[in-house]
Formats: sequence, C-alpha cells, structure tokens
Amino acid sequence: MNDVRSPLLLRRGRLPGKPDLYDLLLEGTRIVQVSVTGAASEFSDPYPAGPQIDLDGRVVVPGLINAHCHLDKSLWTAPWQPHTPSRSLAEMITSERQQRASTGVPSADRIEALLRRMSATGTTHVRTHSDVDPSIGVRGVTAVAEAAARVSRLISVEQVAFPQSGLLADTRTRELMAEALRLGATTVGGLDPAGLDDDPVSHLDIVFGLAERFEARVDIHLHDGGSLGLWQCGLIADRTAALGMHGRVAISHAFALGQGSPADRAPVLERMAESGVAVHTCANFNDPVPLLPELDAAGITCALGTDGIRDRWNPYGNGDMLEQAKIFAQRSSLRTDDQIVASLRTATWSAARSLHLPAYGLAPGDAADLVVLDASSEAQAVVEHRPRFLVLKDGIPVAGSGAPSGTVPALVTRSP
Repeated sequence: MNDVRSPLLLRRGRLPGKPDLYDLLLEGTRIVQVSVTGAASEFSDPYPAGPQIDLDGRVVVPGLINAHCHLDKSLWTAPWQPHTPSRSLAEMITSERQQRASTGVPSADRIEALLRRMSATGTTHVRTHSDVDPSIGVRGVTAVAEAAARVSRLISVEQVAFPQSGLLADTRTRELMAEALRLGATTVGGLDPAGLDDDPVSHLDIVFGLAERFEARVDIHLHDGGSLGLWQCGLIADRTAALGMHGRVAISHAFALGQGSPADRAPVLERMAESGVAVHTCANFNDPVPLLPELDAAGITCALGTDGIRDRWNPYGNGDMLEQAKIFAQRSSLRTDDQIVASLRTATWSAARSLHLPAYGLAPGDAADLVVLDASSEAQAVVEHRPRFLVLKDGIPVAGSGAPSGTVPALVTRSP
C-alpha cells in the first residue's frame, strides 16, 4: 500500500557534529531532504504543504536501539514481586524456571506495555532474547510476536531463540530452537558454552549448525570470565571465520573483555575484529564491562542493551536507552564530550551496524525513525538525561511534547 500522508517538515534541528541548523523533510516512511536552514534547496520556501514542527535547535538522532533485552521475562505492570537473590547463574536459572507459572511469564500484555514504554522514550528497534526450553516450549517466542504485532507502528522487534537452560542437558531443546526459528526468530542464541554446558565445542556445533540451517545470525551470552571467557571468545571468532559468517555474530556481555590485562585481551580482540564478531554489553550492576575505547581501537562494533527489565533477574530498569547510555558512560569512566557521545553511539549507529538495520541514519533515503532530544548536543542529552521532545517511527510522531495535535496515532495514546 502506498503511503499518502502529507510531508512532514522538521525545522531548525541540530544534527550531531554539525554547527548549522538543518531542516529535514519526511515523506512517507523516509527522509527525503536534509538542508541547512535558510539555504537554497530544491524545496526552497515555501516547502510542500503539510505539518511543520520547529525543533528550535534541539538535537536530532536516529531512533534509539536496544540490542539486548529479555521482553518475555518482564514483570512490567505486574504487582510488585520481591526479588529473590541467587548465588550462581545455575541457581538463578532454576529459580526463574520454577516461578514462571506463579508470575504469569510470559505475558503478551506485559510485553506490549513495556514496548510502549520503550517507544515513548525513543527506542524504535529492539533485539530480544526469548527463552526456549522443554518446560516453556516456544511460548515466549509467540508471546513476544503477539505483542510486537500489536505495536508494530511504534517499534520493531527481532527475536533471538535463547536456550536459557542450556543446549546439552535436554536434547529436546535443539528441536524447540529450530521451531522458534521457523516461527520467526532470526538469531540463534547460546549461553556459556563452557560454564553452563561444560562442552563448548558441542554447544557451538549446535548453535552454528542451526544458524547455517536457517541462514540465521548468532548471539551468544558469555558470562564466563577470565581466561576461560577469553578462550571462548576466541573459539567463537574462529568458528565465525571458518563458516564465513563475518558480521553476523555477536557475543553478549563478554565479561572477560573487561577483565585481565590489555596484553591478554589483545590477541583475542584481533581475532574477533578479523571475523567481524560484535560485542553487546549492558553495563549493569558491578558486572565487568568491555572497554569501549579498546573495542573501538580494535575495530570491533559495540552495541548497548538493557538486559532484563523488572524481572526475576533484575528488579530495576525502565527500558530507557538514553538512561542506559548514561549508565554505560559512567561505568566506563567516559568523561569528555566525545567519549560520552561514543556511549550514545552504542545505542544508535553502532547498534544499527551490528543488527544490520537497513537505511539507518540521518541522510536522504534513510528511514524516518528519529528522536529529537531536548538538548543542544548529544553529550548534554546523555549527562542530563534530557526529555524526548519528539519520537518518530516511520515518519509518524508517536511520542513527545513536540508532536502536533492529531498526528500521534490513536493506538499510541493507551498508557501501560
């Protein structure tokens, strides 16, 4: 169906790294013109008839991206649930599995409410890891798909088939992973091939075998630290290179890349860079955080996520990626404007590169997924956690005080 909406003109916006103010003309779902405010252009004043929004020097960035979360686990909008601590990863997995039924997980209604919250704070795309195991089957995948369909005009969602309980303990999990991929998951997940399944080669055989079979991508949780974690980073990089999957594999968390000495990490980072393996970090609690300057210097793409949001793993969080960028910057001791902007790039440009999002950016032809931050610079927006003046998905204002009356779709006005 052709989009016959009137063009929307965003006037006097500030683009990252640019000294002038710019006008952005949106038609349908795309940016069609970007020009310096007041400069001559093919759309010289008056612009094509349609609504206009004066940004008054506020900074414009492409839509925020959450590269790692767990929508299916969330208790968002549920009655308060006291958090039960666990001493180990295995204990936490068991505890969560036992409490799924009593907490109503997964719930498409809660997932929808959380996606609405994420959209309202500027996130336009999410990669979420949905649990797959014999006790829950693929209900997490179908619940997320149902919720995502309800809010498809607000935010786009991609799913990772995630073997939270491991791949080797119960062989039924492998076929359930395949079913999840047939149902629409686009990425094969993995979890601590050595630390949890105690057989990294067999674990990776299954993960990469499914990826080849379904032409899917790979995203492996790796909490294992120290030399064991570094060794597995190298294994994943080597497997990626051997299978010609450059740029299609990510390691989530990668705690080992935030530990030890630069000399220990350097050869592993080199192998990861050569094979195009990305790192997806969340920077929560006191977990080790991969060093962004070191990853940048090595040529490794780093994307940012929130991990769990109000679930049995994490009682905190609200899905706000601008807030998450601030947490990441603080935990990484990023202080200069350039460094703070780099933290935000992990939730914008770098995340888009890792997730292979097409037409992402601020140029003519790019998708009109945009966030206008009530700040004069990206660094100010992160440090001061500035409000979102305007959020657009596919060229439609979906949130923000700057959205003209009557432009926000009715479905957006429902509050979680």
